[in-house]
Amino acid sequence: MKSHPIDGIARLMASAETRRTFFARGAQGIGALALASLLNKDARAAGPAPATSIGALPGLPHFAPKAKRCIYLHLVGAPPQMETFDYKPKMADMFDKDLPESIRQGQRLTTMTSGQSRFPIAPSIFKFAQHGKSGAFVSELLPYTARMVDDISIVRSMHTEAINHEPAITFFQTGFMIAGRPCIGAWMSYGLGSMNENLPAFVVLQAKHYHPKANVQAISARLWSAGFLSGKYAGVSLRSSGDPVLFINNPDGVSTSVRRAMLDGLSEMNQLEYEKLADPETKTRIAQYEMAFRMQASVPELTDLSKEPAGTWELYGEDARQKPGSFANSCVMARRLAERGVRFVQVYHRGWDVHSNLPEVLPAQCKEVDQPAWALVQDLKQRGMLEDTLVIMAGEFGRTIYSQGKLTATDYGRDHHPRCFSLWLAGAGIKGGVVHGETDEFSYNIVRDPVHVRDFQATILHQFGIDHERFSYNYQGLDVRLTGVEKAEVVRGILG
Repeated sequence: MKSHPIDGIARLMASAETRRTFFARGAQGIGALALASLLNKDARAAGPAPATSIGALPGLPHFAPKAKRCIYLHLVGAPPQMETFDYKPKMADMFDKDLPESIRQGQRLTTMTSGQSRFPIAPSIFKFAQHGKSGAFVSELLPYTARMVDDISIVRSMHTEAINHEPAITFFQTGFMIAGRPCIGAWMSYGLGSMNENLPAFVVLQAKHYHPKANVQAISARLWSAGFLSGKYAGVSLRSSGDPVLFINNPDGVSTSVRRAMLDGLSEMNQLEYEKLADPETKTRIAQYEMAFRMQASVPELTDLSKEPAGTWELYGEDARQKPGSFANSCVMARRLAERGVRFVQVYHRGWDVHSNLPEVLPAQCKEVDQPAWALVQDLKQRGMLEDTLVIMAGEFGRTIYSQGKLTATDYGRDHHPRCFSLWLAGAGIKGGVVHGETDEFSYNIVRDPVHVRDFQATILHQFGIDHERFSYNYQGLDVRLTGVEKAEVVRGILG
């Protein structure tokens, strides 16, 4: 018997759906079909995603990648470039002389030095020497890093617009100075998926140890947020004490079988909720609960360093074994995460904001990171992982050649400086033994090969096989990219 049209209307009205939900679900279905059509077209052009990727977007990577994973070491507070990689010997003759206005060119200053009556030049008190086949100048504060100049590319011509820490770090991590956008690790997780179904694609480590007199900048989970992407792409913060991940263990008296039954029931309820409201974040909750359950087995094995050979501690230094949460310990953990298929590992180390006491604080800060960062690169190399693991060490801006506050022959500090600073990269198609870019004799302005933060981000994406101009997410009617709408170029001079 042929049904009457009114029967269908009655069935629709009898359902629990609201009118808004009905149209939302319909729009989502139509939009998904259109999106799938577009993405499948890209996928046919680019070929299938690597077999190791779980949940990669169709069509990604756009071309053969050099990198499978990234370990990003961020030195929060901005290390001074003229004490690390940007050697300025002529400054020795200009001690306590005023910075020429022709060099400053009216540059805006922070409120910490804008009230100074003068800007006395403070030459670095630390020695430099040339190293490696490239003859790169490296400070005496970084003797281990100096050993590997032929493994790394040093970029001395970075620049940014941000002049304060919070917007500067946010800009580096998300491509925008105001919090709320996805960070680069979340973009990677969203685009390329995971390489291990039992661990997150994106993990964050916060190194806990730094000089007691260091000026420590606050950081927060906003820096590893997924922004407007699904919450499942956000970074998972791995703690150095207590449970590595909060609430990962079963409550007292709850067995694994009971926890499994509880999650199955919860999943069924969430599925019913999804069928009713079609909220994609419901699917995210289901996936996150399942990931948490699988992590109960994978995380304890990951964080158990007792089986690491003695050679690990010789390589990274005793802090790696004796100080949980130290930078050295975090580097060992980053390597363990990388070898287990975690796509993006972010390590934060604070205490680099040297507004004062620089001659006392900076050597201790450099010692904390120098050997472990060198060891990480060597460790990856000997395991055959450096060829497809991108390693980055960077701050968020540079420091001024002039002193903040009182200047003496043995003590000085430096203010924030966005116009030029240094960082280094290694592995995954990065050319070793390269020094890219040049600054003036005051380390104040760039005179050759400038590299903007967006260029840096475009280069990272490029090494993962992603064209930054073709990688976006539609949000509030706009196709939003990590690199924004301004011009950004891959830094070809550091690529092998």
